[in-house]
Formats: sequence, C-alpha cells, structure tokens
Amino acid sequence: MDLADVFNMLHNAVESQNMGKKISQKEMAKHVGVSMRTYQDWKLGNSAPQAARVVMQMLGELDDEDMVRVVRKINKLRGAK
Repeated sequence: MDLADVFNMLHNAVESQNMGKKISQKEMAKHVGVSMRTYQDWKLGNSAPQAARVVMQMLGELDDEDMVRVVRKINKLRGAK
C-alpha cells in the first residue's frame, strides 16, 4: 500500500463522518491547510508530505486503543471535536 492509498482512505473516512456527504478536494485541502494542487498530488501519489510516511509507520506500530488515544489527544490539542 502506498501513501496515496492512505490519503484516499482517510478522505473517504472523513466523508463518512460527514454523513456520507461528498467533500471536494478543494474543500479538504482548505480544511487541512494546503493548496488544492498539493492535496491532489498527495491523493494521486505524485508527492507526499515528508512526515506523513513516518507518522503512518509510527501509528501502525500501535495497537488500536493506543492509536485512538493518540489521535484523540492530537484532536484535543488542535481544538477539534
């Protein structure tokens, strides 16, 4: 699995959390704070944020409970729901 697959799965998961409402690449790019072109490149696998691969590998080392705990803590620190 490459990083583009991960970005696509995450995009789909965010849409699911949004009652299945489709979220455009432009909207998602704005939400995560990058240009639409950058987001498109990530989804297509043309480029990726350098830290993303490392973060995914580190999360993959955790069991489910620890992964959820880390993500919830990140969300809390950034003021998300």
